[in-house]
Amino acid sequence: MKFSTIGTSWITEAFIEAATLSEVAQLDSVYSRRQETAQDFAQKHGGKTAYTDIQQMLEEANSDFVYVASPNILHPEHIKLCIQNGKHVFCEKPMVYTEKQWEEISQLAQKNHVFVFEGFRHLFSPNYYTLKEQTANIGKIRSAMLQYAKYSSRYDKYKEGKEPNVFSPNFAGGALMDLGVYPLSMAIDLFGAPKESRYFPVLLSNGIDGSGTIILTYDDFMVTILCSKITSAFLPSEIHGEDGTLIMDEIAPISELQLYNRKTDKTSQLGQKQFEADMVYEIKAFVQMVQEQNWDQHDANLERSRLVVRLTEKMRKENGLRFPGE
Repeated sequence: MKFSTIGTSWITEAFIEAATLSEVAQLDSVYSRRQETAQDFAQKHGGKTAYTDIQQMLEEANSDFVYVASPNILHPEHIKLCIQNGKHVFCEKPMVYTEKQWEEISQLAQKNHVFVFEGFRHLFSPNYYTLKEQTANIGKIRSAMLQYAKYSSRYDKYKEGKEPNVFSPNFAGGALMDLGVYPLSMAIDLFGAPKESRYFPVLLSNGIDGSGTIILTYDDFMVTILCSKITSAFLPSEIHGEDGTLIMDEIAPISELQLYNRKTDKTSQLGQKQFEADMVYEIKAFVQMVQEQNWDQHDANLERSRLVVRLTEKMRKENGLRFPGE
């Protein structure tokens, strides 16, 4: 399948690299607001055409889908524009920041018969599938601790008095939206929607969350999620059952996976070697879904996205974290 891109940041470059490795997707064209940037990016990555007008690209480009990696605040607008032009959409997380936006996109996608996919890359890797299977082997689940804390180089710019997109409420930034959605989407994918959810953010001077703790309450267990863009953490993430524990080195991606068996008091290694460019797996899953016209999978993925945005929106607003238009 051929694709166009909206956005020219490092994540778009990573996507193009992974698409090449996947051998199922090929870059066709790129969009950037500046002509020089668009041309340089297209030339560097083998794109046939560079555009500075999104509508023109959507009308002219010989692409099957569009990879959307613009600032978070622009995702809903760009997704809808792609759908209206009959293009399938692969959007970087977070796809949207309100459930109303999700509803609009879901209805529009159904009306135009196109697939919309949120890029939760960590949920499509072989090691994650192994983790998901092994949850049945640790007995009754009683708790989980999932963390994604990584110091952002852009925080240094913030401390210098600037406001990078990822630390700006005007661009739907913050730790919850940038990193917290990784473990949150994992918890929802593994356990479904929680009965209750709370977010305890550490707010910066401009009101955005630099870090925070999420507590998800289920019938007979709880999930604690730590996320941060202003500190780094090196603790493993764990899922605790009465008969054993699953241990992950990281959330995205899981490179090392262990199973501790309480009854034998032994730990086994479950992780396998994966592509370093782990977006390969989500690209293959997306392309396969589109080619097979697997609407059941599409709807299941989209429903997970609905649950994620429902919780992030609720938790943000409970803490006064509001974005433009809210």
